Amino acid sequence: MLIGYARVSTADQLAGLEAQLRELAATGCTEKVFAETTSSVAQREQLAAALDFCREGDCLIVTKLDRLCRSVADLVAITERLRTKGVALRILSMNLDTTTPTGKLMLNLLGSIAEFERELMLERQREGIAKAKALGRYQGRAPTARRLAPQVRELRSTGLPARAIAAKLGISKSSVHRILAEASAA
Repeated sequence: MLIGYARVSTADQLAGLEAQLRELAATGCTEKVFAETTSSVAQREQLAAALDFCREGDCLIVTKLDRLCRSVADLVAITERLRTKGVALRILSMNLDTTTPTGKLMLNLLGSIAEFERELMLERQREGIAKAKALGRYQGRAPTARRLAPQVRELRSTGLPARAIAAKLGISKSSVHRILAEASAA
């Protein structure tokens, strides 16, 4: 069975997701396609579901390598999981098929190059942030959990446990504990 996987990082990229889905359908992925809108560094639930769904003899198809993995280590883990299940991997933009020795070699080489490119981009980003800070133009992200401190204290006063407060406000449990500790220290 041909199994498709498509991913975009943000909701603003829905046209990109639709394009990936069209390309997967044109390749023959019509029975099972997994798609999601999430950053590559976040939990990719649909990718996990696709990897779980794959069975021996299946082929997982993605349009581009960066839609599948975030680093060489991630690529190696995914391809090893597919290999142990007897599942092939095809990356359409590269005309790459891991059922061939050349395909396997090219996949590893391209994964290394992609990781190197990402590291360079992150380095440039850090340099830009440092320059903006030096010029007084960069403030950073506003802390979200601390803005919710009054609501955290109010919910705690009703007897709600930290886990429930965190879930209700969409913040981490450690943020709830930190806010409560700061409140009791004050």
